[in-house]
Amino acid sequence: MITCIRTDSENPDFKKLVIELDAALKIVDGEDHAFYSQYNKIDKIKYVILAYENEMPVGCGAIKEFTKDTVEVKRMYVPVDKRGLGIATKVLKELENWAKKLGFKKCILETGKRQPDAIGLYTKNGYTLIPNYGQYEKMDNSVCYEKPVSF
Repeated sequence: MITCIRTDSENPDFKKLVIELDAALKIVDGEDHAFYSQYNKIDKIKYVILAYENEMPVGCGAIKEFTKDTVEVKRMYVPVDKRGLGIATKVLKELENWAKKLGFKKCILETGKRQPDAIGLYTKNGYTLIPNYGQYEKMDNSVCYEKPVSF
């Protein structure tokens, strides 16, 4: 059974999963990795969801305030051997519910065109494609999505 907890970026299990995520992204991002990694720091993230199976961390995600009405989904990760079990969707739904409870109206996110699993996750969960925002505007490998959470 998968259970989720709310925590923050100081959680050691979150830090462990992020190390795995960063190692995977270094391969996927290739030459673009240095650019992306500067926007993926985890210090002082207040809102982190961790998924556990039998007390072992099997997934994570976070939200950070982007504007007064919008949060950005960050650091979504499920190890390869745990994919396809609905863990990422469960983490994403928990993040959306938390964002709504905090009074935010919308979630936005960026992912890479070379990450079809991530794109599939977000579109399956009702995220719609938007123009690339902020630092991602001129990044050819980036795609950005949004979803209202005030429904």
